[in-house]
Amino acid sequence: MSDPTVFENLKVAFENHVYDLDNLEQTIHIVHRKDQLDFAMMARELTIRFSRVGFPSVIVDLKLHSSLQELANELLEIKGTDPGCTLTLVVSKNIQDVDKECKEIASILRTVWENDISYTQTLSFHHEQTEPGFMNRITIHFKPKLTEEHMGEIGAFLKSVLDMMEQIGNVS
Repeated sequence: MSDPTVFENLKVAFENHVYDLDNLEQTIHIVHRKDQLDFAMMARELTIRFSRVGFPSVIVDLKLHSSLQELANELLEIKGTDPGCTLTLVVSKNIQDVDKECKEIASILRTVWENDISYTQTLSFHHEQTEPGFMNRITIHFKPKLTEEHMGEIGAFLKSVLDMMEQIGNVS
């Protein structure tokens, strides 16, 4: 029997923490979960979508991803590699005042995550939309690759995600 991969171990750890926030602490509501194996790319991705209690207008997709290269490095024990996963958050929130609210959100992201991220804010609207405003899709890429050494930091990381969600929920 082989050991679970880094992706599998991190996936289980994230699921445990996130489901505890939903079921035990009741600070979030899980909206959707997807555990995907891409056969074309031989990649794995876990996505858990949730909202924060009290801030239903802010939705987060937490995405944990592992590529074929990462898996191969791990299974073949390639020297000089440190197998891990990438972590991305996709935050969705409706906004009205593009300049003001996007600047506020950018400031929140820099304060919460400092230099550990790169991010984009992408605005969209439906062509026949009758109400004013835009959907702001904030994609946050975390620079450091996650390894099993980060397992003990998942609780603190999720607390920062919840704080970020609350701050973004208060932007208007």
